[in-house]
Amino acid sequence: MSLVVYVAALVFFLAAVLIFRHPRTAPRNPLTLPTCASICLGALTFFCAAPATLAAFNRFTGIPNAGAPLTYSTLSAYSGSLLILLIHWRGGPPRQVRRMVRAGMAVYASLIITIIVLFSLADAGTERLQDLDTYYANTRYMREMIVLYLTGHLASTIMMSLLCLRWARDEVTGLLRTGLRLILAGLTLDVTGFVCTKATAVVARWLGYDLDFLSTTVAPPAASLGALLCAAGFVLPGLVSAVAAERRSLTEFRSLEPLWLEVRDVATVPKPQPSFWQLPRTRLHLLEVSIHDALLRLAAEFDDRVGEEAYQAAVDQGHTSRSARAASEAAMTVEAARRNPADGHAPVAHPGKYRLTSELLDLADALARVRLATPRQAREQ
Repeated sequence: MSLVVYVAALVFFLAAVLIFRHPRTAPRNPLTLPTCASICLGALTFFCAAPATLAAFNRFTGIPNAGAPLTYSTLSAYSGSLLILLIHWRGGPPRQVRRMVRAGMAVYASLIITIIVLFSLADAGTERLQDLDTYYANTRYMREMIVLYLTGHLASTIMMSLLCLRWARDEVTGLLRTGLRLILAGLTLDVTGFVCTKATAVVARWLGYDLDFLSTTVAPPAASLGALLCAAGFVLPGLVSAVAAERRSLTEFRSLEPLWLEVRDVATVPKPQPSFWQLPRTRLHLLEVSIHDALLRLAAEFDDRVGEEAYQAAVDQGHTSRSARAASEAAMTVEAARRNPADGHAPVAHPGKYRLTSELLDLADALARVRLATPRQAREQ
């Protein structure tokens, strides 16, 4: 049972890492920190709920069942964080949002304090690692503590589910809608598979029946599966967007390689040394820096006459002004690279004070056209 719960905690933690993968820019998004806080508290809750963790904490404190208020407190903190996340999602005037957040924090902080006080008043001297809820269902103060933590968690998950259901139906589309549906599925499983089964087992004990298997066998796997779905819902939109961005970066990197091959021999250019473990976005950045450095040096060697001829030729072929300008700059880049003084060539006879205006991708595309139109022997002379 501990392994199942630890896996759920790990899934939650990895989801938080993926969402908070850019710590410097994350604070700019007001939803990032509340989302990560909720996911981390969820991971902590599952970690604390594992029987192995409960046994270790009980031994550490020397108090039988001391892990119970710890687990219920972290679960209540997680429930409160869901409520705070809900408030941020709904938005509104900043002052109203802050007031509602403070109110939610006060409610769940009071709930946590009450749980700890009730446990300290209860007589729970027999250690129970898996069936504490049902074993102490009729014990004074323990009974109230169990009802309180289940009620607090049920309230937050129901409100969160209702908002996700409304948004998934009407207000969002695409990956965000898919993510909300996964979160909704996870919350629904949490309510039905965890809270309802726990409550049913406890009420059965009140009525003199034994349905403990609902609390010990059904609830933990259901909660873990719900956590997996929620984590997938939180991560999916951002993860898919990140993958798409990396694919675009890889495509741009390959498109810029011909331009880099043309200018890489400029002496002052730092040669990019991408490693196999670097993401395409990082490799693209290194390549762009190197190309920009090379073009900055070559711009002093641009021949205006070459550029004017290439521009006019492109216009005559029906290219747009932007495309013709890129063709002009590509022709001057090829010529300047061929005449690079660092390679022993004489400086250009008609240097211009030119500043590149084309995007690197436009320049690379135009360069491919220039190289196709220019015989290889002429470029190597």
